Amino acid sequence: MLTAKQHELLVFINQRLDQSGISPSFEEMKEALDLKSKSGVHRLIGALEERGFIRRLANRARALEVMKMPESANARGDNVTRPAPVKKAKPQIQIQIPVAANDVLEIPFHGKIAAGVPIEALEGQNSLSVPMALLGAGEHYALEVSGDSMMEAGILDGDYALIRKADTARDGEIVVALIRGEEATLKYLGREGQQIRLDPANGSYQPQYYAPHEVQVQGKLAGLLRRYH
Repeated sequence: MLTAKQHELLVFINQRLDQSGISPSFEEMKEALDLKSKSGVHRLIGALEERGFIRRLANRARALEVMKMPESANARGDNVTRPAPVKKAKPQIQIQIPVAANDVLEIPFHGKIAAGVPIEALEGQNSLSVPMALLGAGEHYALEVSGDSMMEAGILDGDYALIRKADTARDGEIVVALIRGEEATLKYLGREGQQIRLDPANGSYQPQYYAPHEVQVQGKLAGLLRRYH
């Protein structure tokens, strides 16, 4: 099922593809749906992609393909839509268009996270502008790195870690781990016997061991932003 906004965006994208063969920009989608920021568009696109209504074409900026269209709202007038049977659409000509330098998204910024000894996880109301090219599918947020325990992985104190929300991860992936519901840290995830191991990327630090119930994965590293002073 789709929400009204998801349905509205899907129809808009499909109409633009029919008219020009080119996906609308995030700015055009934001204006068409009367949204306050592009982050809302990003979330809608992610939801449509997860439900199989659209897909992003690999290695093509701003290239979307509509896979199926929903039926109209049901007879009761509910504010939802249901998928119609899949029909083979005519191939759309997709033109690669470079992402403009100012084509950015605003994602939630949740304060600092430790790349060292865990510190208190902060939840803020601020946002961070991020180039769309750094983000893939899914919902993202940003954290400021504090500490040097991940420096050998190229993650330095003061960097902004771009995190894709996830509650599971494979061994060897860099994750945001919430420890005992109170502290967060950025580490490689590992499993050793019956324990969760959080590995640093700095020989000066030792791995941290926890019982499985003490560690909750809250996201996986998707990218980094760095400021040079």
